[in-house]
Amino acid sequence: MHTRTLGQGLKVSAIGLGCMGMSQSYGPNPGDRADMIAVLRSAPEHGVTFFDTAEVYGPYDNEELVGEALEPIRDQVVIATKFGWDIQDGQMVGLNSRPDQIRRVAEESLRRLRTDVIDLFYQHRVDPNVPIEDVAGTVGELVAAGKIRHFGLSEASATTIRAAHATFPVTAVQSEYSLWTRDPEAEVLPTLAELGIGFVPFSPLGKGFLTGTVDTTTTFADDDIRRRVPRFTEENLAANRTLVAHVTDLATAKDATPGQIALAWLLAQGPHIAPIPGTRRTARIAENTGATQVALSADEHADLDDLARRIGVHGDRYNAAHMGYVNR
Repeated sequence: MHTRTLGQGLKVSAIGLGCMGMSQSYGPNPGDRADMIAVLRSAPEHGVTFFDTAEVYGPYDNEELVGEALEPIRDQVVIATKFGWDIQDGQMVGLNSRPDQIRRVAEESLRRLRTDVIDLFYQHRVDPNVPIEDVAGTVGELVAAGKIRHFGLSEASATTIRAAHATFPVTAVQSEYSLWTRDPEAEVLPTLAELGIGFVPFSPLGKGFLTGTVDTTTTFADDDIRRRVPRFTEENLAANRTLVAHVTDLATAKDATPGQIALAWLLAQGPHIAPIPGTRRTARIAENTGATQVALSADEHADLDDLARRIGVHGDRYNAAHMGYVNR
């Protein structure tokens, strides 16, 4: 597995592992915890050493799972987790990035993750009620105390990134980015390149759509987040099939999978980019890491770059309520 260097010299595997789906959001949760622990522990065998979780996944269950699974190999991996939500009785009721909340979450995440230090601590969503300078300063204090190694932001605007970075160096920004979600390209990616900050795309496979395994016949369980995402309505799935068909055709020509093409395109967008596709299966981890061996020609890369504009993408990536939390 190749490695990538994010901001402040943090080295991670070129392909990471988003762990959220092991505890929520994509249909019935796995019944056997031991199976998910086995999947997590198998990831380094395929070169994956970068793991992404958050207190709100579950809530709390995912951090506990990741902590138990990675404890025996803690010195071999990089663990990222997140703060920023107000969680009451197991439910998100809003945002909370007040300094005392950040400190409390850090302590609780350390305990659940069974570690003495968190490698990368993201603000999960920007809290408009707390100045970003206060957030960055608080995380900086936690770094000085040896509890955190690096500071990150998620779904933040270029303006917020600059203000945070001026207070305490930002190592990475995490946002949704893929062949059919190109929002960061206009302002965020140029800002990160200028400031030397890494970028960690989540949902790099379009919540499964870019693997070619989702179509209008796919049924989603009641607890699958895609039931509430406009882009996954039957009408929009049908309209978006043209895009994934193009990716599938290129994958066939290159003896690769559609998902590998989508990840290879992301990797080619810059050396500071490390996507974190999620999965519950070791076989899929092996497939995803194979993307590092897929070479795209200049013409193929340019064609993929232009794909969404040429074909069009139908449907928003979040529902209206959730869109209010991004790009602040």
